[in-house]
Amino acid sequence: MAMIKVNCPNCQKPLSLDETKLGNREVSFPCPVCKTKMTVDGRALQAGASATAPPPAEVPHSHAADDDHDDHENEFGSKALIVGVDNAAIRQASKLIGFLPVFQPDLAKAREYIVQESPQVIFVHPQQITPPPLESMWPVLAITPSDRRKAFIILVADGLRTLDGNAAFLYGVNLVVATKDVPQFPQIYKDAYTYHERLYASVNAVVRSMQSV
Repeated sequence: MAMIKVNCPNCQKPLSLDETKLGNREVSFPCPVCKTKMTVDGRALQAGASATAPPPAEVPHSHAADDDHDDHENEFGSKALIVGVDNAAIRQASKLIGFLPVFQPDLAKAREYIVQESPQVIFVHPQQITPPPLESMWPVLAITPSDRRKAFIILVADGLRTLDGNAAFLYGVNLVVATKDVPQFPQIYKDAYTYHERLYASVNAVVRSMQSV
C-alpha cells in the first residue's frame, strides 16, 4: 500500500493518505485535528509535484472541538479502527498521529472491516483487561498473519505498563498502553513504531535471504 505524507497547512499535523484511493483526481477533506479544509491533487502527485493545500481557513472553535464522537468511516484519509469500548482520548490520540478514528463495537464487523479496508492502526480497548490471550477481543486479535502485517495493533487498558514488550507479546499486539498514558500517545507511538519498523526490516531481510537460497 503506497502512502502519501502531507501536512495540514494550519496545525502542521502530518497525515498519511492512501495513494491508491486518491487516484488521479483532486480530493478535499477536513484536517482530523483542527478541521481546516485541505485539498490534495492526485494528478499533481503523479506528475511528481508535492501535495499542496489551500491557505488556512477560518474554523469556528466550537466546530473544531466538538466532534470527539464523529464517525469518520466515509471520509477520505487513512483510518484508525477502535474496537471494544469507545473512548474520546483514544479518538484524539489517533488524530494526533494523522489517522481518522472509526469505532466499531461489533467484533465480527470489526474483523470484516480489517480484512476489507486494511487499517494501518487498530486500537483494542476492552471493557476489562484479563490475562492473555484476552478472549473477549479474540475475533480481532486472531486475524490472519497477512492482515496482521498490514496493521499496527495497540492494546489500551488499565492495569498495563506502557511499552511493556512482554505483555505485548503475550497479548499478540504490537504495543500496550496504559489508559493513563494515552495523552502522551504521539511520542509513545513514535518510539514503538520506529522499533517495529526496524524489527520487521530485519525479519524481511532474513526472509528474502532464505528465498534467494
